[in-house]
Amino acid sequence: MADIIEYEILGDDMQIVEVELDPGEGVRAEAGAMMYMEDGIRMQTDTGGGVFKGLKRMVTGESFFITNFVHEGRTPGHVAFGAPYPGKVVPIDLREFDGTFLCQKDSFLCAAAGVEIEVAFTKRIGAGFFGGEGFILQRLEGDGMAFVHAGGMLVEKRLGAGETLRVDTGCIVGFSSAVDYDIQFVGGFKNALFGGEGVFLAKLQGPGRVYLQSLPFSRLADRIIQASKVGVRHARGEKKGAAGIGGEILGGLLGGDRKF
Repeated sequence: MADIIEYEILGDDMQIVEVELDPGEGVRAEAGAMMYMEDGIRMQTDTGGGVFKGLKRMVTGESFFITNFVHEGRTPGHVAFGAPYPGKVVPIDLREFDGTFLCQKDSFLCAAAGVEIEVAFTKRIGAGFFGGEGFILQRLEGDGMAFVHAGGMLVEKRLGAGETLRVDTGCIVGFSSAVDYDIQFVGGFKNALFGGEGVFLAKLQGPGRVYLQSLPFSRLADRIIQASKVGVRHARGEKKGAAGIGGEILGGLLGGDRKF
């Protein structure tokens, strides 16, 4: 049974979650996610259940280790965790999801002690070959609180039985275990080559709850890389006015190839 914890989400576009721990209570988090902790809280880093579990976590793209924070003081103490890039912290009460919630491999932030973090492979081979970020998911199991991170703006969808939603694979934060998940070809030659949304989309079918993000980290990273290539070209000797360089970098961040 998971520890019962109290929490507060602080901030707007750069949110953190502050967890209040009573004596003896604990919380588990990704290595490096902790922002601050008060006296009496002991930090212990391990594999979260043996070498095999650590290796399975590495498959999902996470750290081999997971960090446990246990409060050993006599009065309530606080520990806070910050997300790695701008966005929202989403509280997930696993009791509302029949004890199981599936999330993207890099969206998990922290969870109450007693919540299990496992690898969850998708059901269909098509999702395995073409799902991108969505191929390997993390499965959170238990009866406590967990917290995931959504980049940019958070969108929550409640799908009815048989209702479907097609989504860019990177924009999925997580969904309830009852939601059926598959990958579909976009269709159409021009759509596939010039649509800019990728060749495959995720198909989510209800019933169940789905959380989406407007700014996947992969999309943000692509824009930064495009902009940095502009700067590298000019650093190598290409001549252009400062205004032109600045406009080209800004164009790379906003739209990829726009020049000002």
